[in-house]
Amino acid sequence: MTNLTNSAEIYFKEGFSCSQAVLAAFADQFGLDKKLALKISSAFGGGMARTANTCGAVTGALMVVGLKYGRTQAEDKDAKEKVYRLSQEIIDQFIFRNDSIICKELIGLDISTPDDHKLAMDNKVFETSCAFFVKDAIEILEKIV
Repeated sequence: MTNLTNSAEIYFKEGFSCSQAVLAAFADQFGLDKKLALKISSAFGGGMARTANTCGAVTGALMVVGLKYGRTQAEDKDAKEKVYRLSQEIIDQFIFRNDSIICKELIGLDISTPDDHKLAMDNKVFETSCAFFVKDAIEILEKIV
């Protein structure tokens, strides 16, 4: 297990969301304050604000790509294309490993509904399944970034 994986695992076990765990694990590498990283990524957990859509581990990974390669000038088309290409590669790798990037498909519950959210909490789905997806996102990022 790498330092980044360990770091993400610690954040996740502390109660931060998938997106927060992934982005915060990489914050130091890019000179991003960890508290700011946690704030930036806080709305992306639970498949984007607990809507059970795009997995937070994936959105956190895409934020990391933006930190490393994102453009800061509108005319920098090469940076834009690189971010899109690498982001698509992350998405493709995540789908290859897990068959989807959609939270409700990954965990088998639609946590946007009160009943399924309670079921996920009662069955510790976040601690088991989601921890696995955070690890996958970190492994994919380490290869691509």
